[in-house]
Amino acid sequence: MSKAINDNVCSESIYSAIFKRYSTDLHDFLYYKFGENFNPKDKVQEAFIKLWENCSKVTPDKAKSFLFTVANNLMLNEHAHQKVVLKYQAIKPKHYTNENPEFIMQGNEYMDTLQRAIESLSDAQRTAFLMNRIEGKKHKEIAEILNISTKAVEKRIYGALKILKEQVEGLK
Repeated sequence: MSKAINDNVCSESIYSAIFKRYSTDLHDFLYYKFGENFNPKDKVQEAFIKLWENCSKVTPDKAKSFLFTVANNLMLNEHAHQKVVLKYQAIKPKHYTNENPEFIMQGNEYMDTLQRAIESLSDAQRTAFLMNRIEGKKHKEIAEILNISTKAVEKRIYGALKILKEQVEGLK
């Protein structure tokens, strides 16, 4: 029985020779078995990293077996992980609140009343009001956009607020 000169793959030349010899075969094995979805190139690299990390424990004649076993396990782990991801993507989050139904109904009624009140404004008032409150534009910006004076914008917004207050407070 002949004893190998090197009993591990920690030598850079031996490690490099093993990489050149098995990397393509390992990639092809993973690609054919699992497909491109689980990144066989990455798993080949990870297997060789594990080989380097355990180089003192692996002999050159066992390196091929070590690499293929590690790479296959990495792919199986990735496959299992993808199953878990898909399982949790299928679960829809629950939509519920701790608010009582009466509160929710009152909120819906308020929003309906507010919407009707906004619709009842004149076009000029509604435009200025929504630009100010929804878009966050300043009075001066609105005046430039609508090509009117700042005072006219203020009058439209304050008129809209007065009407909205009257119609929405009537809800109470």
